[in-house]
Amino acid sequence: MKLYTYFRSSAAYRVRIALNLKALDYDAIPVHLVRGGGEHLMDEYRAVNPSSLVPAFQDDALTLTQSMAIMEYLEDTYPLVPLLPKDAIGRARVRELAQIVACDIHPLNNLRVLNYLVKHLGQSEEAKTDWYRHWIIEGFRSLEAHLARNACTGSFCYGDSPTIADCYLVPQVFNAQRFNVDLTAYPTIARINSMCVDLPAFKAAHPSRQGDAE
Repeated sequence: MKLYTYFRSSAAYRVRIALNLKALDYDAIPVHLVRGGGEHLMDEYRAVNPSSLVPAFQDDALTLTQSMAIMEYLEDTYPLVPLLPKDAIGRARVRELAQIVACDIHPLNNLRVLNYLVKHLGQSEEAKTDWYRHWIIEGFRSLEAHLARNACTGSFCYGDSPTIADCYLVPQVFNAQRFNVDLTAYPTIARINSMCVDLPAFKAAHPSRQGDAE
């Protein structure tokens, strides 16, 4: 297995957590998103992922380039240490929580969006940071409400073992903390994050523990 990754990419961070939870060995191939104008934009990497985004995941002849597709593949192919509940309602619930991060927060704060705000729309670095925080706060307000009101929320986003939802939550909290978002208003998110980050699989996936960390 190969994972094309960048230490600070939250999408790659999600997949690293999932691989670690399932105790799967993989080769990490760093793709720097800033150096030299961005290695993800070079022809060599475009041949792997035409979308020019990280992560990209390869297993034998298979290449996948979206974090959810990668995790679903891992779940289907390596079912030991499941990251989705067995029942249809539980699986839908976990996907719902993950997609609040994947669809409602992350796309608006992706590096290419932030670069466009500054380089093409003439926004200042301060305005860019305000944009970033705004969409995290909006997304966390929703995610907190979903978690706090549902009886299936346990020690983790769903029940008492990590799921794909936790793989999505922890990198997004990391991003929020990087941009000094106060988590006081999101006690359920903060509690679950604290539970997760103490686990070895999450610790090993942390950006500071990656070979390309700066």
